[in-house]
Amino acid sequence: MDSKLIVIAIGGNSLIEDPKHVSVSAQYEAARKTAAHIVKLVKAGHRVVIAHGNGPQVGFILLRAEFSRKILHTVPLDSCVADTQGAIGYQLQMALKNEFNRIKMNPQVATIVTQVEVSDDDPSFKKPSKPIGSFMTKMDAHYHMEKDGWDCIEDAGRGYRRVVPSPKPKAIVELETIRTMLDDHIIVIASGGGGIPVVRDKDGYLSGREAVIDKDLAAALLAKELKADLFVISTAVEKVCLNYGKPDQKSLDTITTKEAEEYISQGHFAPGSMLPKVQAIVDFVRSTGNEGLITDPEHIYGALYEGKGTKVVL
Repeated sequence: MDSKLIVIAIGGNSLIEDPKHVSVSAQYEAARKTAAHIVKLVKAGHRVVIAHGNGPQVGFILLRAEFSRKILHTVPLDSCVADTQGAIGYQLQMALKNEFNRIKMNPQVATIVTQVEVSDDDPSFKKPSKPIGSFMTKMDAHYHMEKDGWDCIEDAGRGYRRVVPSPKPKAIVELETIRTMLDDHIIVIASGGGGIPVVRDKDGYLSGREAVIDKDLAAALLAKELKADLFVISTAVEKVCLNYGKPDQKSLDTITTKEAEEYISQGHFAPGSMLPKVQAIVDFVRSTGNEGLITDPEHIYGALYEGKGTKVVL
């Protein structure tokens, strides 16, 4: 197979194999397992950009802040995203370098703290709906609403949760930096957690926003801007399924973008789960004419060479 530029989006939950074991060392071990499969692609001659989720990790930061709010200042959400980009990037860099060392290779790996432009006119800023962080009591929710300006909603009798905007990504601020590193054959980790949401004013100045960008949509934008040959979304299952979890569940091997949109309209994919992944893949394939793949970390290499995963084509 000819050398390809591959953008791989891995979920924040991919770094947590067991919800009962979420220590930093446990997350590293999960990163190492994912890295071992990505290393196979590099060994086969491909260039790789890795994007990742950060939902659980941002949740941990917010929970720590909640416990320490009487003695420490709160951390803005855009800074939380930046913190996780650094921490998760560090884990992935180390895991990749160690896996390369094991097979006697020494390519360079670097993490880019990535800002992603959004618009203040995005409808989500007027009606925040993306839940983040842990559940709170009514008293704690009102405290944050009054003191910090949070939007909080009651969630089906389970307590209150903070909700934030989830605007669509418009541009990758560090795109040219990422291109330059790829030209030098560096493996790049970028756009972590969907990127740090920023707005550019009429004079070109950037400022952060308290929001969460969908990491699959941001990764799709990155893949399109880089003109990637292949966009891979790594998730919890090997293949996309129809009627998931039901007796008539059916896995999909290869589907067209038209078929994918028909399945979306029929309600086969859950919002906040498989739906944004399929939408992001369809957007990439339609925009570039290149292929998209959805699979789990274990089958990233097999999706290219062994018919694993679900392939999306025009």
